[in-house]
Amino acid sequence: MVKQDGDVDERYQMGFHVSWDQFHRDARALTWRLNGLGPFEKVVAVTRGGLVPAAIVARELGVRVIETICVASYAYGKQGEMQVLKGPSAEITESGGEGVLIVDDLVDTGATAKVVRGLLPKAHFATVYAKPKGVELVDTFITEVSQDTWIYLPWDMSLQFAPPITDGATG
Repeated sequence: MVKQDGDVDERYQMGFHVSWDQFHRDARALTWRLNGLGPFEKVVAVTRGGLVPAAIVARELGVRVIETICVASYAYGKQGEMQVLKGPSAEITESGGEGVLIVDDLVDTGATAKVVRGLLPKAHFATVYAKPKGVELVDTFITEVSQDTWIYLPWDMSLQFAPPITDGATG
């Protein structure tokens, strides 16, 4: 988790930087895996990270109905208790999510996925990225990364100067 000063929590030993282009390619690759698993009548985006991949997947699959489930677990840089800030519509929850595709950017520890799965147990759950602690909670994903890797998603980054690895001096 990124601290307020921009540093990454000590439990993350590696970083995986994802550009907008790479994220779009990965979300389309997710769609290729999902194509044929439906039909899906509705897409539920897990906010906020699932909004972008849900839009891409819904477009590619031709799904016009996109719903959201808003779950929060972070408060001021600390992980806290899971809170459902906004659930999906009653129509979706009454069916247990049958015919529904849930989309999120990633599954990390699985805490959010457990809450969402509890609300929509019959839905198909897809993420672009998955970590070992949460991978068993999703049905489809594209890229697995180690648990000690922080994924830098494109909406969390900005372009800036990167100094050279060396100063160019020869020894």
